[in-house]
Amino acid sequence: MIKKHLIYNLFCFGLFLLGNSLNAQTIKGVVTDSNGTLPGVNVLVKGTSIGASTDFDGNYTIEKVGPDAILVFSMIGYLTKEVSVNGQLIINIQLSEDLQALDEVVLVGYSSRKKSTLTGAVSVVDMSDLEKTRVTNVSQALQGQIAGVQVTSSTGAPGDPVEVRIRGEGTIGNNNPLYVVDGIPSRDISFLNQADIKSMTVLKDAAAAAIYGSRASGGVVLITTKGGEKGKTSFNVDYYTGINNATNLPNMMNAEQYMNTVEMAWNNSDRTGTNPYTLDKGRADFSNTDWLNELFEQGKSQNLQVTASGGNDKLQFLMSLGYYGQDGIVIFDNDKYQKLNYRTNINAELTDRLQIGTNLQLSYATQDKLSSKGDTPGIIRHALLRPPVLSVYKDVNDPTYSESDPFTDLPFYKHNDRDNGGWESDKYEWSSNPIALAYFTDDVRKDFRTFGNVYAEYAFLKDKELKFRTNIGVDLSFFHNKAFGENFGDDDGGGNATDSGLGRKNRPNSLNEERGEARTITFNNTLNYNKTFNNKHDFSALVGTEYISNYTSSIGASRARFSITDDTFRYLDYGGSEVDLWNSGSASEWTLFSLFSSASYVFNDKYMVTANLRADASSRFSENNRWGYFPSVSAGWKISDEDFLKDVRWLSNLKLRAGWGKLGNQEIDNYAFLTLISQTDGKVVVNRYGNENLKWESSESTNIGIDVGLLDNKLAISAEYFVKNTTDILLPIGLPSIVGDVAPTIVNAGEVRNKGFEFSLNYRESTNKFKYNVNANIGTLKNNVEKLHPNVPNLIGQVTRTEVGQSLNAYYGYKMVGIYQNQSEIDTHLSSTPNPNVKPGDIKFDDLNNDGIINSDDRTFIGNPIPDFTYGISFSSSYKNFDFSILFQGVEGVDRYNDAKKILDYDTRPFNYTTNVLGAWDGEGTSNTIPRVAFEDNGSSKISSIYVEDASYFRLKNVEIGYSINTLKGVNGVRFYISGQNLFTATNYSGLDPESTDLIDMGTYPSSKSVLFGMNVKF
Repeated sequence: MIKKHLIYNLFCFGLFLLGNSLNAQTIKGVVTDSNGTLPGVNVLVKGTSIGASTDFDGNYTIEKVGPDAILVFSMIGYLTKEVSVNGQLIINIQLSEDLQALDEVVLVGYSSRKKSTLTGAVSVVDMSDLEKTRVTNVSQALQGQIAGVQVTSSTGAPGDPVEVRIRGEGTIGNNNPLYVVDGIPSRDISFLNQADIKSMTVLKDAAAAAIYGSRASGGVVLITTKGGEKGKTSFNVDYYTGINNATNLPNMMNAEQYMNTVEMAWNNSDRTGTNPYTLDKGRADFSNTDWLNELFEQGKSQNLQVTASGGNDKLQFLMSLGYYGQDGIVIFDNDKYQKLNYRTNINAELTDRLQIGTNLQLSYATQDKLSSKGDTPGIIRHALLRPPVLSVYKDVNDPTYSESDPFTDLPFYKHNDRDNGGWESDKYEWSSNPIALAYFTDDVRKDFRTFGNVYAEYAFLKDKELKFRTNIGVDLSFFHNKAFGENFGDDDGGGNATDSGLGRKNRPNSLNEERGEARTITFNNTLNYNKTFNNKHDFSALVGTEYISNYTSSIGASRARFSITDDTFRYLDYGGSEVDLWNSGSASEWTLFSLFSSASYVFNDKYMVTANLRADASSRFSENNRWGYFPSVSAGWKISDEDFLKDVRWLSNLKLRAGWGKLGNQEIDNYAFLTLISQTDGKVVVNRYGNENLKWESSESTNIGIDVGLLDNKLAISAEYFVKNTTDILLPIGLPSIVGDVAPTIVNAGEVRNKGFEFSLNYRESTNKFKYNVNANIGTLKNNVEKLHPNVPNLIGQVTRTEVGQSLNAYYGYKMVGIYQNQSEIDTHLSSTPNPNVKPGDIKFDDLNNDGIINSDDRTFIGNPIPDFTYGISFSSSYKNFDFSILFQGVEGVDRYNDAKKILDYDTRPFNYTTNVLGAWDGEGTSNTIPRVAFEDNGSSKISSIYVEDASYFRLKNVEIGYSINTLKGVNGVRFYISGQNLFTATNYSGLDPESTDLIDMGTYPSSKSVLFGMNVKF
């Protein structure tokens, strides 16, 4: 009986399936807009994962569609449309453009808001432009995109950090913005993959950023990563590879020009005897080496991104795997960077009120670190200064030649005999061989990082207008730095007796190794209420708490004198165990607890007001000053909706905005308020005096803005004026020597003001077959120090001085006014100087106090490292299968101290020179800009305006051309593209690269010109 019943049920179930299959049908159709067919439109059977995309001619086909199904047609830039099948086999539809871009939802903190109701300074990055900038670090994608946001690469070396400044430098200390990735705060986003970014929003003023309180003084960048979408599982594969080359290199002297110049320098100096350079002309052992050409080679880069996503109404998922690799432009493979990313995103709707989800990112990055800033060992710097008469490799007959170290080091040995006569360092200096430095560099930095969160959200009340969200995130990093200094070079007779006969570089060899971890746990909870009353009153309110805990620890050790230096033995255990042992270990932690709230009210979509308040308690301050309070308020008026403007058809939007608020900064060392002591041989010593009165640094800003939309919002214009005052700046103050040798104490001292204008313009034309978008932005900035500590009237750097009335870190020194042409000019200008040690052809400095003496009283401010304005211009377009985009980016009114210029063209040692020195002073009237060449001081030893150069530049940052094919069977679309970065740079700066974060350019690894070829496949 049971068996018959089972057979009967199976038979009925089979009839049910057969009936459904008979009722299922194949739907075809064409999707168009007002200009013709639309390729790439997503067509989905509502409530299922069944779907398709239109081909190049707008055609689509979907199988197994029920007669009562609903088709959903969607595409970015168009209004989504739903159509009931009702038994139809052919469904053709026309989509309408979504011109209401002002109503897009924008992330503004722990919640989101319609763009049309924003009252703060909030800028949304155009993701279509972002996707076509091929960058290593996601921060670089902001360059030229947002008014008032300056993005600068510290160097062009692969993997080196990127600096972001939002509305300038506001403090002496840390000016970095706060990044919030999927609700989890971070100070670094180098681990992110560009292809995983869904949206980027920049909060520039306190009215917008106050909800993040204590860490938002440098601005906030909100980032949302991509998640799965409803529909059948789709795959996206993007791959590109390309080449990189150095560009804008200076013209260096060849061997003949160099020998003529050093011969002249000897003659211009107080030297006796026969000119040795005259005797050396034509030496057979001389070379003619272009060291920059020898150092820089063609670099390579490649990127692969694979993404799978899909889901249904209840569950959506996304998984992505990315690899990026770049071998830099310096010879050999010791400046490589590789990054591997894995990310998974899952969102599930357990009930109609409860949602849960997780987003997990894993990244592993390896950087072969090369000295990229002129820092030790100065590979780039030595390539500039090493004389061209020196060859790269030794002659095999040189008694110091070896296969393991074939490079020239000390310039020459007399008669090829180092033991009889020594080397010729008095003529060709002790420069190092940059090719050897690059070859022997072994400094590897590895970082494994886990970043992600788990959240749950539950909706209360009848219409789900009250939502509670809890979110826990982790940012966990394990790092390992390992640097081996292999001994090489010629023996100069120096060093420890134990190391007699070893080369002078890395004597003795050594290994330094460091391992550590950094862990940040974030736990936040929010209660968010949104309600619209009578279709006129929009009210939203949010309250929340956040707890952040950070723990960092590291351990390091080093050993020297490794008897075997093969890679296999480059571990601490194989080093010497008698002397030169070192080890260390440390740990620190900090916590932050916050309470925050926000409320917004919009009446009739015309009048809007928003208020925020955040209270933060930081462990970095004493109990008396632990809490900081950061309020803000902003308002907006949409004038275009008033009755007196409703009939003005060309005006689509006109909104005034104004806001005020305070932000905080806690970026100081942990335990800075405590006194640090140590004990040595039973004696207690104070290492640093604490400051129990230390309190929050705060920034108060005021913002006024206007947004204008014209011609159905095709043309959007935005203008802002802001003033930002940073007070109670956290400043390290050194104590008098009478107190002892102690570290500086942190105090609240100083005030800095930033103010400026920001303008942006966007024009979008998408109603014709030729679609295009133009975006332009510019941001001005005036930075001024308003106040410093009474006991510290100025902060003196190596070439800078921070002083009231000037910008932060302004360049300070002597001002060049020309070249002394004759003795009479010297006697007149230095009338009160007894026996001046100055000659015709020397640099003439401005005598500011007109006392006839050039001394420290004649120093003045000679440059500003903070730009007057930054700008960007982008254009993107498409026509049929072709697309094209281009981005120009620039900086104006910024100065840089070019120390590489000083050591090249003005040094008193016989380094190489640029060809500019061929125009040096050589008699009265020959030059009033370049002094005589000499092996004695011609005024070039002074810090002066000679070396402060205008580092403004205009750069073709990115250009890309693509071609799409949408007619391949089984593939939703294929796009081929060619992309170029840094193809053109216009600048008057004579250094290797005008784009640098350093106040002093000692020879910076330049940004490279890149050409990339890529393909994107969707299926």
